[in-house]
Amino acid sequence: MKFNCSKNSLDSAISIVQKAVKTNTTVPILDGILIQAEGSSVKLTGYDLETGIEADVDSDVSADGSVVVNSKIFGEIVRKLPEDMVTIKTDDNFQLSIESGSTVFNIRGKSAESYPKIPVIGNNNKIILPQAMLKKMISKTIFAVSKDDTRQSLTGCYIESNGRDITMVAIDGFRMALRKTYAGEEFPTMNYIIPGKALNEAAKIFDDKTEDEEVIIYSSENHLLFDIGHVRIVSRLIKGPFVAYNSIIQKNPKSVMTISKKALLDAVERASLIILNDERRCPVQLYMNESGTVLTVAANTDCGTLREDVESNLTGEKIDIDFNARYIIDALKNIDEENIKIEFNGGNGPCIITPVEGDDFVYLILPIRR
Repeated sequence: MKFNCSKNSLDSAISIVQKAVKTNTTVPILDGILIQAEGSSVKLTGYDLETGIEADVDSDVSADGSVVVNSKIFGEIVRKLPEDMVTIKTDDNFQLSIESGSTVFNIRGKSAESYPKIPVIGNNNKIILPQAMLKKMISKTIFAVSKDDTRQSLTGCYIESNGRDITMVAIDGFRMALRKTYAGEEFPTMNYIIPGKALNEAAKIFDDKTEDEEVIIYSSENHLLFDIGHVRIVSRLIKGPFVAYNSIIQKNPKSVMTISKKALLDAVERASLIILNDERRCPVQLYMNESGTVLTVAANTDCGTLREDVESNLTGEKIDIDFNARYIIDALKNIDEENIKIEFNGGNGPCIITPVEGDDFVYLILPIRR
């Protein structure tokens, strides 16, 4: 194998595929990057048996071949090379030579034959979406994905389409994040549970600077492929069923509040400054005055106390309820609207945050029982 390429292009591709390289693995070859040169192209691959990422590098290939090289060492070497142009070649013993200017590195590689194959997904089932739209939906729900492996379906985001709207939902057992976006008339129907890790890495790669860049999504029974041209991300799908999320959104709240998102977020963030740990023992408290026009945000911990009033408008029963401050902050930080509507369902029922008008998002938070 032998090819020439730009250091910057190679470094960028390495950084992308490293997101899928497995560290501290019992299968040593998985800590490597697969380099494949064939015809007029070079492809780098990282794969941890759940998520695989391929990135193309514009190159001048003079000899086909493949090799697996340690990801960390290879990446650090390329980043430190002195010149923009790089020449990479291997010998029959999989020794990798990296040349740039007068600098020549020689490192040991491994045969590509034992590197696991990324699942091949056909192009029969294809959906096209703007990268910016999908990136936004992921970033505003991914924080609520569960880290508890005992409930596999909740370790991913559920994405579905009813033929018109796309909905993405994440639930961790204590909160829910839901985003809905209009996708166009006669948009294909779909429903997948995609691992949070794969979505998180995909969102880092998607371009949100323009609405013109698209991602093509191919699916099979067990896997999903995000294709953005020079980069492809393959992920396993999580077997369902997912939680019936519509059934946990209560329809007849006991109290409804409208409030400035920024004012509430600022107050809860200030309260969190004295909640150093153990949020269940030291929650943030929300309660209303008699007139229903002022919401008080309060915290009382060994570190100190906070009490802050925020103007609001409440209809229905007065509220006096405790929450994990971090859950409120996570939800509010992912809302762009100036004003929001919050529905309460008594001291033990879920709090539901929605737009004042429309249904573009729903953030649900369970209170802390006193």
